[in-house]
Amino acid sequence: MILNEEQRKNEDLKREFLQRSGVDVSKCYQCGKCSAGCPVGDHMDVPTNRVMRLAQMGLIEDALKSSSIWMCASCATCTTRCPKGVDVAEVMETLRIMANEHGYLAEKNIDKFHSVWMNILGKMGRMYEPGLILGRNLSTGKIFQDVSYGVPYITKRKLKLTPYRSKNMNEIKSLIAKAEAMDKQEGGER
Repeated sequence: MILNEEQRKNEDLKREFLQRSGVDVSKCYQCGKCSAGCPVGDHMDVPTNRVMRLAQMGLIEDALKSSSIWMCASCATCTTRCPKGVDVAEVMETLRIMANEHGYLAEKNIDKFHSVWMNILGKMGRMYEPGLILGRNLSTGKIFQDVSYGVPYITKRKLKLTPYRSKNMNEIKSLIAKAEAMDKQEGGER
């Protein structure tokens, strides 16, 4: 069977995805628990279980084009809820990495949130929500985007304006360095 260029590209992406993720997506039987438990599922263009279905069918390019992989909060609720033990969070992370490397960004600047989030975690050891919002807005050039959403949280004192640095920053920086080293090592093996 002779594959055309698009089919060959998708086969290459499928092979790369399976190798990089190490997840047996065939175990997913589409129960929907991952989508039902996802805290950001309402904001996804493709529900988590449908992203898994795309991966099962080898339609990796379609998954890479979705904004869902960028909306994923990496909380691993999906993985925890999966009755078959499928590491759904790893699938989403692998798709994010591949989308970034292959230039598949569903929306302009959609990857900014993730990089700002990781930067704050590395500097503070925990999340600082106002910094996340401000950092994303500055990195995208939309300084006042979504500011109105924060006002009720501030007035009800649900959002702290001053950052709090974790006491164990040396441990956190060590963990981040180990994770980055593992990523580089895995990158060299590909």
